[in-house]
Amino acid sequence: MTSLDRPQAPDPYTLLPVVPAFEIRSDTFTDGDRLPDETTNTPRGRNLSPHLVWSGFPEQTRSFAVTCFDPDAPGPSGWWHWTVVDLPVSVTGLAAGAGAAGQPLPSPALSLAGDDGIPGYVGAAPPPGDQVHRYFFVVHALDVPALGLEPDTSPGAANSALVFHTIARAVLVGTYSR
Repeated sequence: MTSLDRPQAPDPYTLLPVVPAFEIRSDTFTDGDRLPDETTNTPRGRNLSPHLVWSGFPEQTRSFAVTCFDPDAPGPSGWWHWTVVDLPVSVTGLAAGAGAAGQPLPSPALSLAGDDGIPGYVGAAPPPGDQVHRYFFVVHALDVPALGLEPDTSPGAANSALVFHTIARAVLVGTYSR
């Protein structure tokens, strides 16, 4: 079986406990469309996180987390490209490029290292010739003001913690292939 023959991974958020949805949009891309090269970690890319804005989350929301996950990456566990936790409830959007390493986020937000070990956003970079990959940009509305995670928390551990505190979720999917 080649990488082009392997079945597409399931939508990872359909495998989690059901929570209400709220709205998310981006000026950078539209749901289901190809990500612009500038958002990628390829020779054409600049690793700029996309613009994101959200609304319609539950009144009881105490903070947000923002993640980007590629379930289609080679291997059984996908690839975490971005995990931001502890965004204040007053923050309802992130500008394009907000996820860059070293770029300040609204206090007390924390950008964890992705699966590549780099804190901050690292864009799409599927293997050349591989199938089209999906990138799930997700805003999690949380029931706590902070998750209490350390800066060296792995993205997998952070996202496991999110499952227990997410009261609503907004999902925007971009695609990319080389």
